Amino acid sequence: MSKKSLIARNLKRKYLTQKYLHLRYWLKSQIKRTSNLVVRLRLHALVQSLPKNSSPVRTELRCQLTGRPKAVYRDFGVSRHVFREMAHQGLLPGVVKSSW
Repeated sequence: MSKKSLIARNLKRKYLTQKYLHLRYWLKSQIKRTSNLVVRLRLHALVQSLPKNSSPVRTELRCQLTGRPKAVYRDFGVSRHVFREMAHQGLLPGVVKSSW
């Protein structure tokens, strides 16, 4: 199980990403459209003034059950350990143990 503070920090980042998403994309589209260098630099400064944690790149994909940050399957939203346990119990539809 992951530390509660790390999970809370990631939730805060997700919230800030959603809060500033439209403003960030609008500013970036204006930067691409503008050919004037002075205006482009001002717009870039506005993007830089947004909170650092509002960038979508900073959010981390974590296991929904344990909060583990590594080895998380995107399709199922769980880590490989939880995935294996759930697959053996038959809780994941369409997942069968392979044999060859």
